[in-house]
Amino acid sequence: MTPRLTGWRQPCLVAALGVIAAFGQAPYDQPLILMVALAGALYFFAQAKSLRQAALFGWAFGTGYFAHALHWIVSPFMVDVARHGWMAPFALLFLAAGLALFWGLAFWGARRLSRETSWAVVLTLPAVELIRGYLFTGFPWAMISQSLVDTSGGQALAWIGPYALNLLMVAVAVAVSQSAQDWASRTLRFGAVLLGLGAVTLPVMSPDARLTAHTIRLIQPNAAQRVKWDPAQIPVFFDRQLGLTAALPKEGDPVPDLVLWSETAIPWVLDLAAPALDQIAQAGGTAPVALGVQRRDAQNYFNSMVVLDRVGNVVQTYDKHHLVPFGEYMPFANFFARVGVFGLAQRALGGYAAGPGAQVLDFGEMGRALPLICYEAVFPHDANAATERPDFLIQITNDAWFGKAAGPRQHLAQARMRAIEQGLPLARAANTGISAMIDPYGRLLASLPLNQAGFVDAALPQPLALTIYSRTGDLPFAIVLLLGLVAASISARSREGGLKN
Repeated sequence: MTPRLTGWRQPCLVAALGVIAAFGQAPYDQPLILMVALAGALYFFAQAKSLRQAALFGWAFGTGYFAHALHWIVSPFMVDVARHGWMAPFALLFLAAGLALFWGLAFWGARRLSRETSWAVVLTLPAVELIRGYLFTGFPWAMISQSLVDTSGGQALAWIGPYALNLLMVAVAVAVSQSAQDWASRTLRFGAVLLGLGAVTLPVMSPDARLTAHTIRLIQPNAAQRVKWDPAQIPVFFDRQLGLTAALPKEGDPVPDLVLWSETAIPWVLDLAAPALDQIAQAGGTAPVALGVQRRDAQNYFNSMVVLDRVGNVVQTYDKHHLVPFGEYMPFANFFARVGVFGLAQRALGGYAAGPGAQVLDFGEMGRALPLICYEAVFPHDANAATERPDFLIQITNDAWFGKAAGPRQHLAQARMRAIEQGLPLARAANTGISAMIDPYGRLLASLPLNQAGFVDAALPQPLALTIYSRTGDLPFAIVLLLGLVAASISARSREGGLKN
């Protein structure tokens, strides 16, 4: 049965399905709704009469999806409304429409490979999502597999990673869509549909994580971005962090072995921060303190994390290497400077400089940790980039940029994905939240609510055995996907040649 809607009504309805699909992402966390909406979009795709119409349906669905899922992107521009507020609607419009081009390309490619069925989408949509995760430094935020982090299906991340999990979810959505169109074969697809839908609804059923004897204190000062660097407020937030660091543990709780502050936790550049570092170390007592700070050398500024010893000396330093384009640095900085457009969080004209790459830090008896600063936890390959396997992951972040609802919760979901993929615990300190201790199954063992100041002392879980995905990364999946696309393309050309003959 072909939908009776014609003209512009069809792509508008498909765009509305994209808006509905975004309810699969945080803060709603309804992956079943996402799957049903995706199946609905694929139903319309199956009716597309041309390559152009197929691409339009994919683009419309993606635009609605990303506009809803990423609506928080306007928040950074509202921190300094006078300077950046005018950019907010354009940022959302261009980001949603631009990312949707990937999905338009996927629908176009699928129709090009097969005009009879929707199954080619199982190859093309995961392929463009993989490209989206790497192209122009990548932006894999709001992948459909991100919606599964709270479900049993999300545990597959440890085996196959997020991009291959995208493929399985798309396959289930295609099966649902095809069943709605062709009831003659519904029995064959019924088992796949039940299996897939069960994976997106059942809670995580993994054993309890084993805990180490070590405790990490997570500090959450709750400094709103608009006043974080206000000279009148700087002492308030700094003293708050000192007080939270020095606070006695609850009765019966152990003394922390490590104190973790958030990204850019202090306003002073590192080489001018010696008095503050002394106070921080004194507040930490016997525990070292790791914190985010801006660092500079003779030529560059860096967004960094440093580890202080008990007397305030910097004993380890990590410089963020995966920077936020148009946030921490500006591509074509000189050109944009001429028209008065600068990065939202950049320090110098060209923004921050990138560090040399992933670096494991040594925390003695606690083990070795891979630090991820803010945006770096969005990328599966960044969490898998170290030359040696760490014992745990650390994320420090300033999610005050992301607003008060969807953005910080989606960022947390991605941190939880990294823990599952690597089979490692993750300690997360976020300025305005959500600070949390995450076990290797992606579950929150302890956390602080969003937009609330405080601290939490959390036991560090033990790492799991090396996961399959941490061994392989994305390369094997990319190769298999490429071979599948090549085979589908050859098959499509053979069919076209047969029809011509």
